[in-house]
Amino acid sequence: MSLSSDAQRDRDTARIVELLGRTPRGHFDVVVRTRDGDPVVVRNAPLLDDGTPMPTRFWLVGARESVLAGRLESAGGVDEAESTIDATAIAQAHERYAAERDAAIPAGHTGPRPSGGVGGTRIGVKCLHAHLGNWLAGNEDLVGAWAAVRSGISREDYLISDTPAVTTHS
Repeated sequence: MSLSSDAQRDRDTARIVELLGRTPRGHFDVVVRTRDGDPVVVRNAPLLDDGTPMPTRFWLVGARESVLAGRLESAGGVDEAESTIDATAIAQAHERYAAERDAAIPAGHTGPRPSGGVGGTRIGVKCLHAHLGNWLAGNEDLVGAWAAVRSGISREDYLISDTPAVTTHS
């Protein structure tokens, strides 16, 4: 028996607050879950509730996955990824990410817009968490794939939603 959409939304919101340690400031969809249903990656709206641009489209929230990405970053993973992965492939990941995010900006929006690519970065690698979240969500991202291999993470271990059923916000 599945939860009603309202019950699932409430459950997801409570869990995201717990994982982040704060209340989200904008709409989001849970797009990747563990096999038992715990949120791992959320897709953020490109604008927060107050209209502030949100450059980070895919946010890694999974407890285990965040720790693994943090360990990899602490061990020099950002520099290693940037020196290992072709700069053109990184730039292409930024372009695809920005295009997907920007396509979700409401038509007619005239205020500030988010900028940059993965996690708001314009060039290179800034955050393995953002790349890993982008890759786990099913997007082509060689940095995210690289981080996954080094962290022992496989997409096959997760439930990935093409069209998330639950949209939640603060």
